[in-house]
Amino acid sequence: MADLKLYGSIISRASRVVWMAEELGVDYDLDTVDVHKGDQNDPVFRAINPNAKVPAIKDGDTVLWESLAINLYLVRKHGGPLAPQSVEDEGRAIQWSMWALTEAEDHCVILIQKAMGIFNHDADLVAKATDALTQPLAVIEGVLSNQDYLLGKEFTVADLNVACVLGTLPRAKFDLGPYPKVDNWLKACNARPAAGRINEMRAAAMKG
Repeated sequence: MADLKLYGSIISRASRVVWMAEELGVDYDLDTVDVHKGDQNDPVFRAINPNAKVPAIKDGDTVLWESLAINLYLVRKHGGPLAPQSVEDEGRAIQWSMWALTEAEDHCVILIQKAMGIFNHDADLVAKATDALTQPLAVIEGVLSNQDYLLGKEFTVADLNVACVLGTLPRAKFDLGPYPKVDNWLKACNARPAAGRINEMRAAAMKG
């Protein structure tokens, strides 16, 4: 049994943590918590995350919630090339992770839910979500015009965390034509072997 236990499913935000574990080569067990069946309300799981949301982890005696925070924790613990190499870069990795949550995630969720038929959002809400992404995508397009990745030349936790959020846009058929740097960056992130494994897991789970 691995020391790291992940709670959630590969078609939930837990996939973000699975991606990080795969990148780091960390052994983990994925304990399925199916929110569509109400598993998140089980008292056993609520003792782990009283918010009744996935993902959560138990790493030895450490319990954490919130996918992007978990990823920052894991890369800080295990190090390697995905870890920020300075305190300044660590601050920027946290900055980008919070930026993804505050500037983009809610809008991305609406678009992927509509595309997958999870919720029948009306056209006005979808249009507002689409318009709201114009500014954050322009910001990241500008940053990527001068460098390959968010912290510079190499893929790091900052890229993984932001790509986890913006990576829903191609699946939602969002037009990234006006943002070629973002489009190329997302393709580079998703071309990583660990990301490919996650996509295969997700496709298999959705087919099942």
